[in-house]
Amino acid sequence: MPFRMRFGPDDLLRCRFAVSPLWETEGAVRTLKEPGLQAYHMPWLRQTREAARALDLTPLWLLMPRPGHSPDFLCPPPQGPSAAIEDELARVRATDPEVARQDLARSLADTPGAAATPQGRAMLADPARAVGELADLYERAWQALVAPYWPRLRAVLEADIAFRARRLADGGLSGLFADLHPSLSWADDTLTLHKPTEHDRDLGGDGLVLAPSVFVWPDLAAGFDPPWQGTVVYPARGIGGLWQAPQAASEALVRLLGANRAAILGGLGEPATTTALAHRHGLALSSVSAHLAVLRDAGLLTSRRYGHQVLYERTPLGGALAGD
Repeated sequence: MPFRMRFGPDDLLRCRFAVSPLWETEGAVRTLKEPGLQAYHMPWLRQTREAARALDLTPLWLLMPRPGHSPDFLCPPPQGPSAAIEDELARVRATDPEVARQDLARSLADTPGAAATPQGRAMLADPARAVGELADLYERAWQALVAPYWPRLRAVLEADIAFRARRLADGGLSGLFADLHPSLSWADDTLTLHKPTEHDRDLGGDGLVLAPSVFVWPDLAAGFDPPWQGTVVYPARGIGGLWQAPQAASEALVRLLGANRAAILGGLGEPATTTALAHRHGLALSSVSAHLAVLRDAGLLTSRRYGHQVLYERTPLGGALAGD
């Protein structure tokens, strides 16, 4: 029972990438619920254990059946390439209560007995209140579980987008989808997700949102019915080393460049922003900017803009010096 998204000519021109803080918060909450998703995130789980215990995430977990439908209105497709969590939560809070009630009922129905629990009955009886309470809970989860690590997470997500954008430029959609996820295939202008869910959607000229995620591994999330734009949330590259401390630069590289420049160059295994590098290495933004300028002028780095961010990555010479 495949899951298909059919592209027309306009859809081929309207595929876009996006980073969503709300999607990462949803993924973090789901990871706490499901031990099978925790393999790559043990350091994060240890660091957030006390914060997670202080949150009652049961209402959100009740709406995360596996398999099954999670309410679309709680994590709508991001509208821009890099949305702010405040804007995403404002969209959630603006949900029409009747739309929310129908979405909540569909989700609760996928977990036997969920609609009959006190929390399930309360959500269906007063969907307007449920929308506000669920949005508030997501905001608290963001502050406790994701915000302290957001510069690191965002760096991984933006590096993935930079890589995928190159794949798209080099090989078109077939090249992009070839290694996005093992369960995806592309043929005859149709993206097929091989999973036990029957779904067939004509994208209707709206195109597709592609959102990398740290927490969705090893699965991906896809779907959304109109009026939502079709979306695929897929595992970002580089999550295997996400929680590892930066590797120490070699003594020779330190003697050549100095400790901080050597650390920055050595840590750029994937493209990253100035903010992400400052967070990773515990340096001031002004210091990182100065070091990046020197490394770029020396031909060891290149920079390019993605949206409002500037991503830095090693040149072949920089990679050779860093030991690639």
